[in-house]
Amino acid sequence: MTSDVKGYDLIGDVHGCGLSLKKLLAKLGYSKRKGVYSNPGRQVIFLGDIVDRGPRIRESLHLVYDMVEAGHAHIVMGNHEFNYLSYVTRGREGSGLSYLREHNPRHHRIVAETLEQLANYPDEEEVFLQWIREMPVYLEFDRFRVVHACWHQKLIDRFEAEYPNHVIDDRFLHRSSKRGTFEWALMDRLLRGTHLRLPNGEAMVSKDGFERRFFRTKFWAEEPEFYGDVVFQPDPLPEHIARMRLTDQDYNDLLYYGPEEKMLFIGHYWREGQPAPITSNIACLDYSAVKYGKLVAYRLDDETVIQPDKFIYVDVRREIADESNL
Repeated sequence: MTSDVKGYDLIGDVHGCGLSLKKLLAKLGYSKRKGVYSNPGRQVIFLGDIVDRGPRIRESLHLVYDMVEAGHAHIVMGNHEFNYLSYVTRGREGSGLSYLREHNPRHHRIVAETLEQLANYPDEEEVFLQWIREMPVYLEFDRFRVVHACWHQKLIDRFEAEYPNHVIDDRFLHRSSKRGTFEWALMDRLLRGTHLRLPNGEAMVSKDGFERRFFRTKFWAEEPEFYGDVVFQPDPLPEHIARMRLTDQDYNDLLYYGPEEKMLFIGHYWREGQPAPITSNIACLDYSAVKYGKLVAYRLDDETVIQPDKFIYVDVRREIADESNL
């Protein structure tokens, strides 16, 4: 922390929930000064995924962009910012790609609200896209780390040797569209997390209607034995899969972030229930706000262990119900 910053307020996935974000900032003691939200002595760190799905994406982008530009906030790139940027970026001549992210129905469904809400504001959209290009992929401070989905030290060490400001360039962006490259691996791991393929070619349909052949996994499970020991997503595994033993290849694909590491703040995972630490040094702040869950922050001061009583949140479903009764 710099001498004039006394603490940080880390905020999970917004996904266009602009009104909930304003209410959460007010709970955290932020108010508008000269048109920008600020709180003297504190800064916000957004964990990415400002765009997609919600009703106030453009408003959310303006609010967060203004805070970052004014020095009242930091942000790391989320997989939804990365997907949106890739979706609208044309492939280079000879690459065989019309766009870096294929324009298929599944991909369009994810970015549809963002494209629609910015369709009449092309100049603003270009500003936001340039801003996304300049977002760091992760942040590291003396006592804590911030990344959207997963901290992978080996990939980060290699990336930082070439990109010490943690920001990708145009060459990196284009190479990240090619599966099997280092660039693809870094963005997949840091922005989407660890995952395992469902065994025996099986598939499952998630709550959001997508057929999935992979499931998201913990990267902090110590000595797991079964698939059920590592699953980390809202959709449970079928019971017969949860009871299956992990294979040698599965162990090679898993990571382990131990308790001796710095505090780590992530989003991405669509958690439910009462916000709480995952471990003494890991907190996920994505509690499914856009699905009428909670928009969650963690108020970080000088602690080195994540405290259960420092999660602050807005209950989106309750706020909507309260407003409808006014």
